[in-house]
Amino acid sequence: MCYYRYVERKVSFVQGEYYHVYNRGVEKRIIFTNNYDYNRFILLLHVLNTNKNLKIRDLLRGNSFNELLKIKNDDPIIAIGAYCLMSNHFHLLITPLVDGGIPKFMLKLQTAYSMYFNNKNKREGALFQGVFKSHHLDTDEYLRYIYSYIHLNPAKLKDKDWKKRRAKDFSSLREFILDYKYSSMSEYIKGDFIITNPIAFPSYVENYKSKKEYFETMINDWLDYKEITQDAQGNPVLLF
Repeated sequence: MCYYRYVERKVSFVQGEYYHVYNRGVEKRIIFTNNYDYNRFILLLHVLNTNKNLKIRDLLRGNSFNELLKIKNDDPIIAIGAYCLMSNHFHLLITPLVDGGIPKFMLKLQTAYSMYFNNKNKREGALFQGVFKSHHLDTDEYLRYIYSYIHLNPAKLKDKDWKKRRAKDFSSLREFILDYKYSSMSEYIKGDFIITNPIAFPSYVENYKSKKEYFETMINDWLDYKEITQDAQGNPVLLF
């Protein structure tokens, strides 16, 4: 069984506003064990973004991953500006398109993935640490920072101390970040938007001249943001 339900939240999700939504596995457990798990969650980001009541098992039966990604959602309830999946947590940049869109979408997403994961691994109980966490991105600087933060999240897989280095030392991380399979980075690099809908968000890097420039823009947005909580050395305290 999965134990997720709609609850009243301190954050009021307003259409036209932007939110960082994230969660991780209960007790920090691994929630994505292989490529199929990651792809299942990415697929759910796509097919569940609708007002329609879908029977996921019927939808998945007989259709390949690529075929399901071609399904056009003509009544989306949220727009995703960025996403990143790590082994024990996920990050989403979201704006609601209808009243109650974010809570409704997240309820469907976490419930559907938990049911899949529990059934596959013969386990019971909650998979995630509560419903989900969220922050209202109430300034342009904060929004730019989170856009960069989400896409830079996999950097710690390559170099756990990357945040301590100066921008000029980040070149070795560039290809790793840009090629990471489980984030929206590839959609922005290729200009092929399936999960994300950049039209619903401000465009920060549309005029980049190269992958190197794109990467450096994100790094600079991360470095330039000073308003988020900082540690004793003045470095931003990251969420996960």
